[in-house]
Amino acid sequence: MSSQVHVVIIGASFAGIPIAHSLLKDIPTVKVTLINPSPTFYFTVAAPRILAKRDAFKPEQYFLPIEKEFSRYPTKSFQFVQGRASAIDVSAKTVSLDNTRNINFDYLVIASGSTTASTSQKTAVPIPFKQSNFDDMKSMIHKAQDSISMAESIVIAGAGPIGVELAGEIAEAAQQSGKKVKITLVSASYRILPMLKPAGSAAAEKLLTGFGVEIVKNQKVAEAVQSKESHSWTVTLDEGRKLDVDLYIPTTGVLPNNDFIPADLLDENGWVVVDKELRVKTRRGSAPRLPIFAAGDITNNSMRLSFKAQEQAAVVAANLKAEIVQGKTKSYDQGDKTMMLVPVGSTGGTGLIMGWTPWSAMVKMVKGKDFFISKAHSAVSAK
Repeated sequence: MSSQVHVVIIGASFAGIPIAHSLLKDIPTVKVTLINPSPTFYFTVAAPRILAKRDAFKPEQYFLPIEKEFSRYPTKSFQFVQGRASAIDVSAKTVSLDNTRNINFDYLVIASGSTTASTSQKTAVPIPFKQSNFDDMKSMIHKAQDSISMAESIVIAGAGPIGVELAGEIAEAAQQSGKKVKITLVSASYRILPMLKPAGSAAAEKLLTGFGVEIVKNQKVAEAVQSKESHSWTVTLDEGRKLDVDLYIPTTGVLPNNDFIPADLLDENGWVVVDKELRVKTRRGSAPRLPIFAAGDITNNSMRLSFKAQEQAAVVAANLKAEIVQGKTKSYDQGDKTMMLVPVGSTGGTGLIMGWTPWSAMVKMVKGKDFFISKAHSAVSAK
């Protein structure tokens, strides 16, 4: 190993960026190479409002240049590479980039995150709640905003936080503009936001129905077919009901960005297997300790939330420092308590904080007013 330790980080979002900053601040002998498909950071926390209300924020508030925020470090210590990781060779300690060149590493961090069906769909206009794996985010968001603003009937599949927030934002935007939009929110559970207490679910339902949103419970979307001619959708629920709408938006579940990761590092669902120190291990767990860590949505920790990614980033950074310059290791425990705020439009919302349901006015004040957009820059700058 050379005197300068090379750490390669795949993914520049809520996990990869803070790890890079932490290493560069505290280890003079480290070189960090940060790989990302896009040169900009997309503040996905605010995606429901960004997509539903084109004029709510300026693009520069939610698209922030990544490399600029690392200019304070010596050029010999940091390199930003725009591209897509296409393979990892564990034994050779290399990352292949766009199938064209290899980058060697002493340590590797996988922070490639996750995507959603609506972000990655190729046959219809993508609705990007997550960073795309390609450098086309501005175009994707513009097209998604057009599709949502022009639609007069919409089915949103999935009544988790994203589905509920999006339904509320679209409904409020329509109400404010005087446009009539038929919005149907489909929940597979007997209530929306099933991860919250019943009082939280009831509060969200009251706010949504107040906006005129139809909520269908205990149903799943069995099929969604888009017409090649009109581009409208026929959405069939599992009870047989058919809904003919202008736009269909699936918000259920997340998918791992793992197409470059060796299969033996993934669990049966495609997530990277990690131990309590967030060190990557093989599915069998029998290989020697690997010089590879992972953080954020891509790991097999089930709570895939931005603040959990940041918590994991702190653990990975600490454990890399312990490896490189000695020090105490840290362990990660995601816990079993849900904590979230779910705005339903800009005037209220619900959630769960330390076991209690917050007042609607509190959700409005804390998150509903700007979807934390004021925190976007600090997520990239680590200041």
